[in-house]
Amino acid sequence: MTSGNNGASTPEDDDPFGYLYADGQANGAQPPSGGGGYGYPGSVNRVRAVGQRQYGQPPAQAQQTAAYGQVPQQQGAYGQPNAAYQAPETFPGGAPTTQQPMPTGGGRGRGPNTKGLLIGAVAVVAAVVIGIGVAMMNGNSDNKASGGSSSTPSTSQSSKPSQSASSSASAELPKSDAKDLQPGGGATTASDVKGAKAAGGVYVSGFNQVGATVTWTVNGIAKAGSYRLYVRYGIPGVDANATLVVNGKSNTQPLGMKNFGKLPEGQWDNDWQSTWANVNLVKGTNTIVIACNAGNQCNANLDQVWLQNG
Repeated sequence: MTSGNNGASTPEDDDPFGYLYADGQANGAQPPSGGGGYGYPGSVNRVRAVGQRQYGQPPAQAQQTAAYGQVPQQQGAYGQPNAAYQAPETFPGGAPTTQQPMPTGGGRGRGPNTKGLLIGAVAVVAAVVIGIGVAMMNGNSDNKASGGSSSTPSTSQSSKPSQSASSSASAELPKSDAKDLQPGGGATTASDVKGAKAAGGVYVSGFNQVGATVTWTVNGIAKAGSYRLYVRYGIPGVDANATLVVNGKSNTQPLGMKNFGKLPEGQWDNDWQSTWANVNLVKGTNTIVIACNAGNQCNANLDQVWLQNG
């Protein structure tokens, strides 16, 4: 075949459907018949009849018999086994044919680390217990630092003071009215001003002059120590004070008798009030003197005196 001769037919004449057209029929195109091909006479036959390919052919043979323009089939139809496939169990050292059980019990399997979880839970509980203990210790230390006491009395304490203790305390600390006091230095007793609590409304008057004194002899002090001396007095709306002398020794602080009620000056009847001062007593008998010395303002009436534990 020369360079000018390309054979009995040209590629454009290689039309498998040429027999459907008038020009194709004029050129001799024929429809398919029997098991042969179709197309123009002398054309390249690249078409394979349906069903000619057999299942399980080797890849090389499949490539030789495949029709032009088609991809050789190397696998069976969907859902059918492949002839070239072999299961892993058929090879030496292949995959096991039976399912191996998972390790259980105390082996080194990859199950949950229950020991670690238990240790973690114990650590959390211990931390909570320690925190509660520290909080309770801090609460106790705060109560001690502030000087507070428990809201509920302990077994050794009673929520109410015993009657015997209160009665004995009141018995040990005497109280006296003005009529039982010893006035001196111009002081005397009177009952003109109303409101005195002493028996008969009697009070000590004339105390508003230097040198005036009121002496109280106190008996039956069971224990030496500091006590509070209370004095009930009346003033005419003006502050007053006096000097305390206990067992011959003057107190450094005067006995203040102030107008706490803020009543107007010159009113005696309604201006009865109470004051107190600390005194140091010895066991047994003590002498307490309320004196009007130089520098004191003594315009006051004295009604009652009594002691309390300091």
